[in-house]
Amino acid sequence: MKEEHDVDARRRDALAGAQDDLRPRLSAAVVDVVDAVAEDSVAVLRYSGGESLDPDYCRRVGALLVRLMASAIHEGRVDPTDELAIELYRLGFERGVAIGTLFTFVYLTERALLDELALHEAIGATSEAWPLVSQLVRRAAFDLLAAHFERAQMEPGDLPVVDRLTTLVTRPVFTAAFGRAADAASRFGDAISVILFDVDRLAGINRDYGRGVGDQVLERLAILVRTFFRQHDWVSRYADDTIAVLLTRTAADAAADLAERVRATVESRLEFYDHRSERHVGVTISVGIANAAVAPGEMLDAERLMAEAEAALERAKASGRNSVERVDIYSRSS
Repeated sequence: MKEEHDVDARRRDALAGAQDDLRPRLSAAVVDVVDAVAEDSVAVLRYSGGESLDPDYCRRVGALLVRLMASAIHEGRVDPTDELAIELYRLGFERGVAIGTLFTFVYLTERALLDELALHEAIGATSEAWPLVSQLVRRAAFDLLAAHFERAQMEPGDLPVVDRLTTLVTRPVFTAAFGRAADAASRFGDAISVILFDVDRLAGINRDYGRGVGDQVLERLAILVRTFFRQHDWVSRYADDTIAVLLTRTAADAAADLAERVRATVESRLEFYDHRSERHVGVTISVGIANAAVAPGEMLDAERLMAEAEAALERAKASGRNSVERVDIYSRSS
């Protein structure tokens, strides 16, 4: 086991080193194609939001998205206080761009950028570096969106991005992220998982101990769940008593293991104090998880995957709660 761990550690270190070596070159290449992608943006963004946007606006948005992605690639993140991040927020705010539309803009710009980079002599689609190139570009798109949502919290307005109680992203944001991830999974053949964590008998907790206690349980659950997942995983307050997690490029067994670890940790650590009986009351959760893996180019149905996760959650509740139910959806070509 120790030898396997050491091998995995060496592989991770090698991958991280290769990414660090590639970042400056890739960032410079992205900057070089800003104008080309900005022109492409006129075609891909103009009608993608359900309304006609003027060409100059599309060029500005496209160029801004590419520059932010170049920054994300070079630095490994996007600073929400950066002038470019502020400008993106204002460009979206002045046109009333919805969350789903913004996800579409980023996804289409990412695709246009990859198409331009594919022709690059040193890091193009025929080079050994291309798998890392595509991975860094796609990660940069997620980093860009995360910075945009953080920027939104610094600005006045009512953009429904973060749930006030749990500080997790709201369901509309999660739904938009899920749609984009499903599109990417269909295009690249990525694995994708949805996990639903549901507090057992939360209605009873609210009834017997007061809604304030139920809110405290949800708040603490959100903090706990967030510690188990990566920065770029999407964690959302999906319903009153349900937290949803979206995982990409994660093996089905690893996703299921994470779900079980969260369940076990909640059972052993999450509780509240009942002042009437002067005793601590334990909290448990039911968990539904749906994993999918499709071949590149094969359509992944996001609605079906969510429905499967919800059905798995219901099975966990029906079987006595405090358990994990899982379903795997595999490619038809497997």
